[in-house]
Amino acid sequence: MLRLRRYRVLLICALVITVLLYHVSKNSQWDHSQELWHSRPNPQGHPKPKPPPPAPASKPDHEHEHEHEHRPESQGSTRPQKPPQNPPPQKYPPPAHKDDSDAQPLPNQEPIIKIPQLKTADAAKGAMDYPPKPRNPEPSSPRCRRCCGWQPTRADQGCHCAWHEAPPSTHDDYQKQDNNAGFQFGRLEEDPVPTTTVHWQKPKEWFPVPEESLIMLPTGKPKPIPSVQFAFGEELPAAKEKREERLAKVKAEAQHAWSNYKKYAWTHDEIKPVTKKHNDPFCGWAATLVDSLDTLWIMGLKDEFDDAVEAVKDIDFTTTPYREDIPVFETIIRYLGGLVGAFDVTGQDDKYRVLLDKAVELAEIVMSVFDTPNRLPILYYSWKPINNVNPKRASASAGVAELGSMSMEFTRLAQLTGKQKYYDAIARITNAFEDLQNRENGTAIPGIFPQNVDASGCNKTAPLPSTLENSSEAAQKQASDEELGNDPVGYSTPSNDYGSGSDYSGASTGGERNTGSHRGLQKRNGPPTSAPGPFNAKGLPVDWECVPQNLTSGSFGGGSYSMGGNQDSAYEYFPKQYLLLGGLEPKYRTMHEKTAEAVKQYLLFRPMAEGDPDILFSAKAYSTDGTAQKLSYEWEVTHLTCFLGGMFGLGGKIFDRPEDVEIGIKLADGCVWAYEVMPSGIMPEYSSVLPCKKPDDCHFDEATWYRALDSSADHREKQMEDYYTSLAQWKKKVEEVEEMNQAAEAEKQAEELKRQAEGQRRAAEEEERRKRPTNSTLPAQQGTSGQQIKHAPPASGVQRRDFVESNGVPTQGTPNSGNGEPIRDLQNSLNLNSPSPSDSSNQKPLGEVTLPPAPIKPQTHLEYVTQRIQKEHIPSGFVTLNDRRYILRPEAIESVWYMYRITGNPQWQEKGWRMFEAVVRATRHDAGHSAIRDVTSTETPARREDTMEDSMESFWLAETLKYFYLLFATPDVISLDEWVLNTEAHPFRRPT
Repeated sequence: MLRLRRYRVLLICALVITVLLYHVSKNSQWDHSQELWHSRPNPQGHPKPKPPPPAPASKPDHEHEHEHEHRPESQGSTRPQKPPQNPPPQKYPPPAHKDDSDAQPLPNQEPIIKIPQLKTADAAKGAMDYPPKPRNPEPSSPRCRRCCGWQPTRADQGCHCAWHEAPPSTHDDYQKQDNNAGFQFGRLEEDPVPTTTVHWQKPKEWFPVPEESLIMLPTGKPKPIPSVQFAFGEELPAAKEKREERLAKVKAEAQHAWSNYKKYAWTHDEIKPVTKKHNDPFCGWAATLVDSLDTLWIMGLKDEFDDAVEAVKDIDFTTTPYREDIPVFETIIRYLGGLVGAFDVTGQDDKYRVLLDKAVELAEIVMSVFDTPNRLPILYYSWKPINNVNPKRASASAGVAELGSMSMEFTRLAQLTGKQKYYDAIARITNAFEDLQNRENGTAIPGIFPQNVDASGCNKTAPLPSTLENSSEAAQKQASDEELGNDPVGYSTPSNDYGSGSDYSGASTGGERNTGSHRGLQKRNGPPTSAPGPFNAKGLPVDWECVPQNLTSGSFGGGSYSMGGNQDSAYEYFPKQYLLLGGLEPKYRTMHEKTAEAVKQYLLFRPMAEGDPDILFSAKAYSTDGTAQKLSYEWEVTHLTCFLGGMFGLGGKIFDRPEDVEIGIKLADGCVWAYEVMPSGIMPEYSSVLPCKKPDDCHFDEATWYRALDSSADHREKQMEDYYTSLAQWKKKVEEVEEMNQAAEAEKQAEELKRQAEGQRRAAEEEERRKRPTNSTLPAQQGTSGQQIKHAPPASGVQRRDFVESNGVPTQGTPNSGNGEPIRDLQNSLNLNSPSPSDSSNQKPLGEVTLPPAPIKPQTHLEYVTQRIQKEHIPSGFVTLNDRRYILRPEAIESVWYMYRITGNPQWQEKGWRMFEAVVRATRHDAGHSAIRDVTSTETPARREDTMEDSMESFWLAETLKYFYLLFATPDVISLDEWVLNTEAHPFRRPT
């Protein structure tokens, strides 16, 4: 027993030692495998990453912010994670430069800058150049096919799965993508999780433009253009003092907005002034900061400008945690325009060369959107590398403003850098619009484009050609065809059949903004749930077929036509692009003049308002048949359309069209009127008014206005006629009932008298009977005639009750009457208390005939209109206030500034000052300025916060306050004879 116990102890010890040895051996093998993993050959030739550091027990907050958007949930699937909300600015060393073969310096121009080397990996502390690669299984294993999505090309290459590397050299090696952008199908649970930030990488160019086919910047001496600005004389001391006082107040409001943005939202897109938080709708690249650069310089805030320039150096345009897509239009007008404009206003000082370098860095990313068969751009760019492995097409429903408002920014960048590809990109868009404008029956209203156009280059309703080969040789030949350079509108390559506005992989590529307005944004759908294919030898989808077509309407019927949201800035750029090119490209003048004539003929109208103001607005027209024969109208007054006064004034001056200048004055005055008639002194975002039938004979008619306010006026009048008819019939019925009631009352009184008389008679008889002697022994009662009265026997089962009299009237329980009926029948016969059951006309007691209900009076037309005006605070002349917001928009003050600089009339300064005071009074907050919900509200400052939208878009500093400031600055500050401003008010220097 003792020996067995001793062996038991030895066995237990041996077991413990064995377990310990096993664990030690396992740890040793893991370390060795890690060493072998880092020492294995790299078939792709990428630098080997450093081994990932061991995970700490708890991560600091800043490390959590760098975690990737997705983590593995189970084998073969991924699960989205919430993106970081407040990532710290990432600092990178100055980018290296490389040569650009397409750079061609212009005469008498500075040396060409070099494209900065774009960042391809996170340079933050602890980040790796590439994520660790999973251990390679056997080439033919199921895991390899599931992980990578393709068969390895060589047996010795193994299965190499990468997340952020450049696409393989052949399309057969393109990894499949899942529905969560940025990862491939089937990433195994045990594979390492990438921890680096995803960066944009320059994708393969599918449809390159040969250098000899580039559309070049026009060269030569700029043509003489008439002066735009008024010849201002010497300023009087009193006028100067008032102007400078107002100028200081505008500057103070700008400093208030900027300082709070810097305090609460530095390097973020926007500040939320009410909650003192930040917002990042534009990729988080510090939109307010970049958008406000030239404003700070113009206002003399040089220290603030220098601080902002330092922050610009840290912006990384190759990545964003906030969006899966880049809104191309907003990015170009705010960021690219802001950087180029800021560099221009500094006098192109080398001290601020980083502004141009960052503009080039951003432009190189955005240039990828032009890589389509017809070179028309994608408007919402899915920037992640995994989404850029397949060819794309432009949207089949692209907004005109988004498509046509890139020309100034890329033209100025081409002028500054000498890179012709920037001008080539936007010149092809202009050619497409020119073709559409000149094409017979191209649009319902000649000279104006429909709100949405089909830019895909494919006629999806036409039958496909019977034979169409899209071999790799044919694709390359098409990409280098001369037609691409000389006639970009007619050039097109077959399209997929996966719907409009999408690339082949399913990533959405276009669409219009969320408010239908200039500023609004929409998210796009992600990649498809399955990988595309098959592909031919060069990677083009084998079924990428279409019938080529030029730019055409993207709407059913004829579409809608206006100068408002989603269309505005495309027309604004025609005269401005003419100025920027020194008049050397005449097509911009022709296109502007066609647009101006169409607007005057089809869209302009004069509103009918109290006081008969001589003002104009631009309507929205609808065509159902593709022609201008049966147009329907919406007499809109929108804030976005207020730019039109400045456009007409500028075009009228440079193209010597005096009538257009006068029209510009009336258009600008219209927006000033819309400000001043509102209770808050600010015009709404969207509203409608009543037009005059004739613009030269327009007088306010209150009755006509009332009928416009009440769309059911005719119905209400019919209701009133029916009411009066029903009322007359009711009154007649009342008279009849009253007569009946009076007759019934008289009859009732007579019956009452009769009843009383009968009662008295019976009472007298009873009294007389009581006085007579009685003999109780008589067997029967003696009647008055001496005859004996015999009582009928009681009914079976009913005991006889005593005969009781009350006031001489028999009651219930009396004996039978002489005719054998109960005494109650006597009641009925006398009609004393109840009607006879045999008389149907007497079923109800007298006096209970009911009257029919009186008709209810409907609301009159006048009552309805009066109530609506009071309840909705509708000013005279307005019909609807569809959108009562004011979101700090600049378009109205923009046209006021243009009119002041063009006419020199100081009344425009007075109008602008009233606008400024009203805007600041309604929008100012402790932490900036906020959009408001209702311009008809006149809340006190204590309650004003309840009506604020908690939003301060970047154009408040970039445009609105800049135009207010320029209105009271001296005329030489951003003179219109030296500068031309883009749609975001960024000034570009004109050629001299």
